[in-house]
Amino acid sequence: MSDIPGDLKFMKSHEWARVEGDGKVTVGISDHAQGLLGDLVYVDLPSVGDSVDAGNACAVVESVKAASDVYAPVSGKVTAVNSALADKPETINEDAYGEGWLFVVEVSEPDQLNELLSPDDYAELIEDDEH
Repeated sequence: MSDIPGDLKFMKSHEWARVEGDGKVTVGISDHAQGLLGDLVYVDLPSVGDSVDAGNACAVVESVKAASDVYAPVSGKVTAVNSALADKPETINEDAYGEGWLFVVEVSEPDQLNELLSPDDYAELIEDDEH
């Protein structure tokens, strides 16, 4: 069982959101998700300036097993992307909650954060997955 940082919010589809306090949210996929996917070989990220909508696919992570859509946990404008992942997508496997972040969104509807799962709720969700 992986440790789940207490400062994150989660989607049922295994994306995480870290509220940065300046109206921005950093987004990535959970350690559980990267474990299910296996070794990541390619990442397709949105571009800076793109608008994303909560619940809509906005990126793709591809492993040796499968390609998986990444959904935006909140609506807003992309202000940064982790371009280092283009050369080293396996960073997500190594540090899903740290260096393996995907992109940053300037949130247009902060209330959407209230609809995301707490770390405890997410832990319960993935525990149910494993049984």
